[in-house]
Amino acid sequence: MAGKAFNGGRRFWRLAPWAISALLLLLPLVAMQFTDEVAWDETDFAVFGAMLFGACGTYELAARMTGSVAYRAAVGVAVAAAFVLIWINLAVGIIGSEDNPANLMYGGVLAAGIVGALVVRFQPRGMALALAATALAQVLVGVIALTAGLGSTGENWPRVILVLTGFFAALWLLSAWLFRKAAREPASTGAAS
Repeated sequence: MAGKAFNGGRRFWRLAPWAISALLLLLPLVAMQFTDEVAWDETDFAVFGAMLFGACGTYELAARMTGSVAYRAAVGVAVAAAFVLIWINLAVGIIGSEDNPANLMYGGVLAAGIVGALVVRFQPRGMALALAATALAQVLVGVIALTAGLGSTGENWPRVILVLTGFFAALWLLSAWLFRKAAREPASTGAAS
């Protein structure tokens, strides 16, 4: 009986991201019924849906790779951070407006994490280093933007760059810490080799 309860709990946590994503996709549709401030078209829904599908698919893959709660949490934090970073850049931009080409530097932040993950073959110890490198890349983009005065015509410059750089660097470091914690767990619960 306890085994069935445990499997039901595991199933709930594997389905939860998909259910939350479906609700997130419905929010703008509902909001459009009550306000003119939200005006999404088919492209907006398609891009948001594709991003949600990619994020949930990545998390689902990690959940299948390991039984480690720390590893899954690390992946969840990293995927959420990447998702929000992309979404902010598409919607309003971090460095000035969404049209400012300087925002493309954040693609380098994501590339650092992705390339790092591939190089270390998703092993928890290596993932901790890859996410620490991602945090460093995030800080470097912020430093470059501030020293070069990129986006300085924006209303909230430099505060928005400082706050969001700190926010995302903290998320990348949290993910790195969770991967490090996963690396210390018994080998049977780590990522698949």
